Amino acid sequence: MTDSWANSSGLDLHLALGAARPGRDLEAALREAVTGGRIAPGTRLPSSRALAADLGVARNTVSAVYAQLAAEGWLASRVGAGTWVTRPTTTASAPPAPPEPVRDLLDLRGGIPDASAFPRATWAASARRAAADAPAAHLGYGDPLGDAVLRRSLAAYLARVRGVRSEPGSLVVTHGFGELLALVCRVLAARGARGVAVERYGHAAHREVIEAAGLRVVPVAVDDEGLDVGRLAALPGVDAVLVTAAHQFPTGAALAPARRRELVAWAAGTGALVVEDDYDGEFRYDRRAVGALQALAPDRVVYAGTASKALAPGIGLAWGAVPPALVDDLARERRRSGVRPDRLGQLTLARFVDDHEYDRTVRRRRADYRDRRRRLQEVVDARLPGCRLVGMDAGLHGLLALPVGVPERAVTGAAAARGLRLAGLGDFDAAGPGAPGAAPPHVVVGYGAPPGHRFEAALAALVDAVSAAGGGGAARPGPPARGRPR
Repeated sequence: MTDSWANSSGLDLHLALGAARPGRDLEAALREAVTGGRIAPGTRLPSSRALAADLGVARNTVSAVYAQLAAEGWLASRVGAGTWVTRPTTTASAPPAPPEPVRDLLDLRGGIPDASAFPRATWAASARRAAADAPAAHLGYGDPLGDAVLRRSLAAYLARVRGVRSEPGSLVVTHGFGELLALVCRVLAARGARGVAVERYGHAAHREVIEAAGLRVVPVAVDDEGLDVGRLAALPGVDAVLVTAAHQFPTGAALAPARRRELVAWAAGTGALVVEDDYDGEFRYDRRAVGALQALAPDRVVYAGTASKALAPGIGLAWGAVPPALVDDLARERRRSGVRPDRLGQLTLARFVDDHEYDRTVRRRRADYRDRRRRLQEVVDARLPGCRLVGMDAGLHGLLALPVGVPERAVTGAAAARGLRLAGLGDFDAAGPGAPGAAPPHVVVGYGAPPGHRFEAALAALVDAVSAAGGGGAARPGPPARGRPR
């Protein structure tokens, strides 16, 4: 018995045939491929002439096999249309499982953009132009730090929009913020670092990335002025700090100007590194966005940005402006990881940025999310008088302060019962639930997540959940929506 490949009509078939009885072997192999699910219903098979030539058997042999399997109901054929698989595939060992029911869940989790607003047409046009214009040299493996074309585009954009001070050679393109953080942490660990300070409230996934690099996570308190920088001096073994300076996630505070200066002074005095996660710095609604912290100390701050909020997480691209002294070590860690974003995706984003489509998309998103934030405020004021919406007028989420005596778990549990995804502030606490110094009960309301046509339904479910948990008194009819939030 030998393995043979059929490659005809654009279809590859792996079939095991023997020299002594090719007809029987072909019939058995093709039947097994169909009934075992390797060839799906509707798949068009090669013509008998083409398959016979590929397998080195007589055409009559293939025709006879096709006729037999058609008689059994596995195949069908029609003059001019060819031969194809007809019967749904089954296996003798187990019947096909019924499909899982899909729940139409509402989503108000923080930090999630509305993926339904992704600019498909303009992104597709940028992708076509990038692919058409790219020379062959740009379709190879490329620089481990990212494509030079995108790095030049990003350097210009970040300087113009966020005030970042960086040359293209000091930029690295990664597969999301998580990979950038992992690379930086591995470089720090290789240099002998021991611990990384993090804001007490933040993403657990980021803390896991830090710990995976062999570094200790040290939570630091946050308040309405952001990270309590004054506490860093008293923390031994802290060689870096991760901070969301422009818009603390999830409390919504901005790092105060005095604390910004204090943070970079601490980093310069101790030789520590600051990782600035600027995840939504382009989305400020009450006034112009504050510039990046990185501009105060480019040699001590790693600036991290991402396309996830302005475009969609599925783009899978983030970037870091890193101190020049870290570039070679980051390139080494990138080569060791064996991971890098696809180059065509990078060229597409470069075209999108250079054509100012990125700016246009950010402006549209900013207007949409500003409207959603204001609508959320209206609903809270009108229907949840026992609650307050706190935090900056910015980003994709707000923090809803609950009345005294209403626990977060009661609200998130009531939300889950209504098909609403919602998280409490305690879910982001690095010190753990119930730890000393925990903030009063809040829930994080991510108004960016729902598609526009589901936004009002999500807000109604939020009101019902908070009211059912005992917050805000009885739910009252709210004001009608002024237009439909996009």
